[in-house]
Amino acid sequence: MERLQKVLAHAGIASRRKCEELILQKRVRVNGKIVSELGTKVDPARDKIQVDGKPIQIEPPTYIVLHKPKGYLSDVDEMGGKKLAIDLVPSHERLYAAGRLDLNSEGLLLLTNDGDLAHRITHPRYEHEKEYLALVEGDPTEETLARLSKGILYEGNWLRADSVKKVRRLGEMGSRHHWRDARPGECWLRIVLHEGRKREIRHLCGAVGHPVKRLIRTRIGPIELGALPVGKWRALSQREIKALKNQLRMQKT
Repeated sequence: MERLQKVLAHAGIASRRKCEELILQKRVRVNGKIVSELGTKVDPARDKIQVDGKPIQIEPPTYIVLHKPKGYLSDVDEMGGKKLAIDLVPSHERLYAAGRLDLNSEGLLLLTNDGDLAHRITHPRYEHEKEYLALVEGDPTEETLARLSKGILYEGNWLRADSVKKVRRLGEMGSRHHWRDARPGECWLRIVLHEGRKREIRHLCGAVGHPVKRLIRTRIGPIELGALPVGKWRALSQREIKALKNQLRMQKT
């Protein structure tokens, strides 16, 4: 027996948190009866589970890395008219992003139908590292970089980076992409954080007078973007899946 929200997440309905909302909204039925209590346990092999009147299908777990281009949404466009990153991946499974990137950000987007894993990657409780390259205006001083690591209060939230370092030449950090080096009047920063609030890096850098001109996510935990071309995708290897789950398991304990 498993918790209903976990079964829904594993079926690719949505993230575990979203599945909990579906239950509370009385949109889920088990054996014909509406279930609205979180924590209800079900047997996915025997029970008939429906969401909005449609039976769920347990899909095999899928894990994909996409190099999201600028100008694509990483989640569903509720307003319409925007290009979706998910459309770059031909798949019969219902995939969703484990950790969003905003419209103007680029880089590693992890797509999966494993709602439980997606929840643990995105939830700040698990302190999963995310690494970015940020091209900023100006040339921040070491004191300014220290402020980013110490933290900044922004609209009632305390924002901080785990680490920030200047990158004079991208080739020095083993980049296999053809991202251009910084020009006079700008600087690349390598930023690592674990919480990843919405537009956190942009808010941090803007607050210290160095607005972000370009933002690229290069790593989530042990999963790296590597040399994957812009707009292309690949399935995670079994070694990567194992490393990711092992790290999540260690952080959970």
